[in-house]
Amino acid sequence: MLGRVAAVVMGLLVLAGCARPAQPADGRVRVVAAFYPLQFISEQVGGDRVVVDNLTKAGAEPHDLELQPRQLAGIEDADLVVYLRGFQPAVDEAIDLGDRGKTFDVGKVQALTEGDPHVWLDPVRLATIVERLAGRLTENVDAAAAGGVRARAAELVARLHELDEEYSAGLARCARHDVVTSHEAFGYLTARYHLVQVPVTGISPDEEPGPRQVRDVARLARAHGVTTIFFESLVSPKLSETVAREIGAKAAVLDPIEGVEDGETYFTVMRANLAALRDALGCG
Repeated sequence: MLGRVAAVVMGLLVLAGCARPAQPADGRVRVVAAFYPLQFISEQVGGDRVVVDNLTKAGAEPHDLELQPRQLAGIEDADLVVYLRGFQPAVDEAIDLGDRGKTFDVGKVQALTEGDPHVWLDPVRLATIVERLAGRLTENVDAAAAGGVRARAAELVARLHELDEEYSAGLARCARHDVVTSHEAFGYLTARYHLVQVPVTGISPDEEPGPRQVRDVARLARAHGVTTIFFESLVSPKLSETVAREIGAKAAVLDPIEGVEDGETYFTVMRANLAALRDALGCG
């Protein structure tokens, strides 16, 4: 696979030479982020000293990303590539063909649990990533801008810890603690706030459960008085609706924040997730 990709990349880069993304002319650092949460923290920390390109367009499933020639050229030309190794094979392959010294792999900051990439759903873990990203960005900006990078990072870390406190308080007294989800994307979030994730399928959203698996989850959900089966904004709700009908529950969105709609941010979606969890779990 890598050899085929290498050949394609080399050919496409030659063809795309005149279509490379424009380099900032004002001294800003060019950052390529693999998907939305990494774009968000890069922009928040870098501020006006960075220009950030997101490889995954809004509304697209990041796992399935296929890089276009312009994006491959962007990775080659970037000052810093912020990504999560193992989450998007196409990005990993492109990086392996280039200069890995200009990359920031968030998986090296926070070790992944059982292959689950959704570490950003834990605000405390994300705060640690932000602190390390700030240190990496100060290597790319001039001395006069480094103080601003550190200050913005500190502000973002404080906001993430405030969000953690909101979650801790909001989920402290709940009638139920089982969170039934269409796929296994919420392990970090549920572990942080002492909940139990009950996934219908595994980590990959493309995984299809068998009838027995659906019956087992439905049986557990019924036994624990589950009232809500969660599905994701970028994935069909059919699976969750099937389980919900099986036990007489409702289906609702719990967003893994792999991408956002216009007008939304990491914080607005995380707070919407908190409201959905409080409603589903009967929190007082």
